[in-house]
Amino acid sequence: MLGTIGLALQQPVRCLAMPENRTLHFYHTHTGEKLAVSYGCPGCYDSQALHRVNHFLRDFRTDQVHAIDPKLLDILFDVQCALGHRGTFEVISGYRSPKTNRLLRARSSGVAKHSLHMDGKAIDIRLTGVRTSKIRQCALSLKRGGVGYYRTSDFVHLDTGRVRHW
Repeated sequence: MLGTIGLALQQPVRCLAMPENRTLHFYHTHTGEKLAVSYGCPGCYDSQALHRVNHFLRDFRTDQVHAIDPKLLDILFDVQCALGHRGTFEVISGYRSPKTNRLLRARSSGVAKHSLHMDGKAIDIRLTGVRTSKIRQCALSLKRGGVGYYRTSDFVHLDTGRVRHW
């Protein structure tokens, strides 16, 4: 039986054939790790799967693990449904500890002082086989959270904060 956390799902983008389980595939570009995880189904989240996601998206620089907002996974799932593409999400950055965020902020003006990465509410990704410009457009159309497009670095930032884009 699935261990669940009592969190309601937002209205999802409907796939043509809505799967019983919401499954995501990840590849971490810094650690080389892979994860295929069915994290829940409509109306529930699997706590064991969320634990695996939390570990996978840990701060790879400090090895610190933090809870990832399940709504972030829902955004990823809805993006792949809207795109009609079940590829692998290439993760550039998931959770960032405050220490790592300070380090990155010292190196780049593009890192927010109060980054949602530090709250487990943001992820920087690519999706194999899909142009990042297309991912950006798709995420913007969902009107859920922040969408940042880093064309030169070739990734998209998604978060569960207020709706905004850059």
